Amino acid sequence: MNIFRVNEVKELIELMKENDVEELIVKNGKQSIEIRKKGAFVQTTSTPIITQSAPIQSVPAPSTTEPANKENVDSKKPDETENYHEIKAPLVGTFYRAPAPDKDPFVKVGDEVTPGQTLCIVEAMKNMNEIESDVKGIVKKICVENAQMVEFGQVLFKIELTD
Repeated sequence: MNIFRVNEVKELIELMKENDVEELIVKNGKQSIEIRKKGAFVQTTSTPIITQSAPIQSVPAPSTTEPANKENVDSKKPDETENYHEIKAPLVGTFYRAPAPDKDPFVKVGDEVTPGQTLCIVEAMKNMNEIESDVKGIVKKICVENAQMVEFGQVLFKIELTD
């Protein structure tokens, strides 16, 4: 049973805005809620995050952390005049390019992607959240290294639209 009603959460968010509060944690027994302002980076351990983003799905956690591999990230800078669609992190967490350390990455630079296709995982408080493409296009840049911490709203991928 959820102890937090949507209207109550909205009221808490409004109070945070009015009082310039960066982060709010409310606990009631085993349930808790954590709300933080966009861009505020706070490391926590066991409370869910509420963000204003698209729904995300959980997947099994990888057993170990793969070290960052710079050669998998496209080092070429896209032309500043190009108009790429950006896929941004919907939450704070650790970016993973593959479902497990011994598996191939979900996508590589140059791959064609379609809406709903999984691009990566962002782990937040032991929850594995699949980040999906919302457009059809070609991956032009992977902006984050594997196993790197990402912030809410940070650009993860740049996609050249094909339709």
